[in-house]
Amino acid sequence: MKNLLEKPFVKKSLITIGAIIVFLLILDNIIMPWYVSSSEEVVPKVVGLSDFEAIEKLEDAGFEPVIADTSYGTNQPAGKIFLQKPEAGKIVKKGRTVYLFVSGGEQLVTVPQLKGKNIVDAKLALERVGLKLGQVELVASNYPKDMIFDQQYIEGTKLKKGETIKIFVSSGQTEGTIEVPDLIGKSLSEAQKILSDSSLTVGKITYQISNTLLPNTVLDQYPVPGNKLNPGEKVDLFITKQGTIKEPLEIIEE
Repeated sequence: MKNLLEKPFVKKSLITIGAIIVFLLILDNIIMPWYVSSSEEVVPKVVGLSDFEAIEKLEDAGFEPVIADTSYGTNQPAGKIFLQKPEAGKIVKKGRTVYLFVSGGEQLVTVPQLKGKNIVDAKLALERVGLKLGQVELVASNYPKDMIFDQQYIEGTKLKKGETIKIFVSSGQTEGTIEVPDLIGKSLSEAQKILSDSSLTVGKITYQISNTLLPNTVLDQYPVPGNKLNPGEKVDLFITKQGTIKEPLEIIEE
């Protein structure tokens, strides 16, 4: 028997059994009676309070508050409690731990560089950071077709998650559909009618003195004949008038 007790395995087993018996005695005679006899309390509501206020309120009620986590994008302002465990109104043992979850406010993200990208790449770049592609405005420009050449917010701007960004996309160089008519030598009234019939309008009229041509004759025009314009665009005219060279040029804006 003595030899058996001296074996390491047997010694270790006896020590373990003894420790378990002591723990059970403590649990049965000290811990459980204390737990059963401890009073119960209603967990107060601390959602909406600041972390400092929540901790103070819970400690005054006999609970042990613990800040468990901070989360963004909640419905509470930054620094306020948006969740508590156990919830308010629960009846639990006094001294129990109450876990608090603090709002970090609305999360801000950084606007990426969109210039130089196409629409598909820009959409993916925005989605990666939690933003959305907003209005796409096509603009005729010297930039390559389908390339983004401007954006609503510059790179590095801080925005709330989920916000949209408008972009400006080049539709390439566009040429008008109406060929500018030749108005040189026509009278002003004829030029006005020809332009109107072509869905164009008279722009700036500059009067120049001429003693060889009849007054109100078109001397020159801009753009010159053969260029292409879009409907409603203007053609500037240079018109003759009688007078002496000393008189200054007269400019009329229409």
